[in-house]
Amino acid sequence: MTPASDTAPSYRTAAALALGAAVSLGLARFSYALLLPLMRADLGWTYFTAGAMNTVNAAGYLAGALMAPRWLARHDARRVMLWGMAVSAALLALHATTSHEGLLFVLRGATGVASAASFVSGGLLAARLGAALAGKSRQASSLVLGLFYGGTGLGIVASSLLVPVAQAWGVAWAPVGSGAAPGWRWAWLALALAAVACVVVAQRGTRALASLGAPAAKGAAAPFDWRVLRFGLAAYLMFGLGYIGYMTFIITLLREQGLGASAITLFYVTLGLGVVVSPWVWAGLLQRHRGGVPITVLNALLALATVLPVLSSHPVVVFASGALFGGVFLQVVASTTAMVRHNIHPAAWGGGIAAFTIIFAVGQIVGPTLVGWIADGAGGLSRGFAVSAAVLAFGAGLGMLQRGLPKP
Repeated sequence: MTPASDTAPSYRTAAALALGAAVSLGLARFSYALLLPLMRADLGWTYFTAGAMNTVNAAGYLAGALMAPRWLARHDARRVMLWGMAVSAALLALHATTSHEGLLFVLRGATGVASAASFVSGGLLAARLGAALAGKSRQASSLVLGLFYGGTGLGIVASSLLVPVAQAWGVAWAPVGSGAAPGWRWAWLALALAAVACVVVAQRGTRALASLGAPAAKGAAAPFDWRVLRFGLAAYLMFGLGYIGYMTFIITLLREQGLGASAITLFYVTLGLGVVVSPWVWAGLLQRHRGGVPITVLNALLALATVLPVLSSHPVVVFASGALFGGVFLQVVASTTAMVRHNIHPAAWGGGIAAFTIIFAVGQIVGPTLVGWIADGAGGLSRGFAVSAAVLAFGAGLGMLQRGLPKP
């Protein structure tokens, strides 16, 4: 076993790297569910418009994922990540400056592009750092990947705490009848400031990754053949379709079931903390298996977590759902990076991670619209969640078909 002192600096670097995921997903995407109720009430949005904002964000994320291999071929991966984080912070601040629906669509789309830049490049850096540790500790190698993706939980927890406070502060300080900015504007500003803080810490804490972030030498990059991991990609598409419905509509469902505001905040904090601790739970599974076992197990658990609030609205069941969902869903993302690292030549890692990110984005584009369309019919959100659970279960079945490849 590798002494803890040998890997502790790498864990600290991975923790700083995790702030890229905290900004790109936690602050820039999943915070939207918390802001949506107040924005919808203030701006008079329909549920279609509210869902379309998430769809546009996912479309921007897809565009960024498609461009990521070109950026990474030309620029240092660490620089791409930091710039993506910084641009995301600026865009979050701009959300507070307008109530124009069209401009907000543009901002959500642009935020998706910037988020993809930081997430794909951060994932690549995490894979390279994990590979550098592989000779010292196999579990440490996978734990580094988990720490990066688990960083999203930090963003979720920060959003859970910042958004209600900022909204309340904005409302309290707005003079009656003044037409001053509503609370949701202050919430976007608070998220932007948190993102700026993450950029500063990440810039200082990831200096050791400068050499790992350098683009491959000319001619060193290799194309990624998606066919060899086709079942893994298909399982990941089902994950993208299924999980995003939960993350978009779970607060709406809980409000419909009568859960109070404080309990909802605590629920989202619980979910975020589940994401934070999840790397220590699943690192061994990601390291032991080269094929589709991890994505199968994790998709199956997500299906269970998604259907629990449909089966019962009891607070114990609801919080169990949030804890299980948070403890699993970002490790599905980590499992795909581990799959690429286990099965693909390092020269093709960038293309492989980008391919999984693209599939992820496609699922996120379709998922909210699909669940919303189903929820508009008989059965409401409960039926939408049941369909999401079925999609995730199907993804678990597809994952079983993915076999590990010979070592590259």
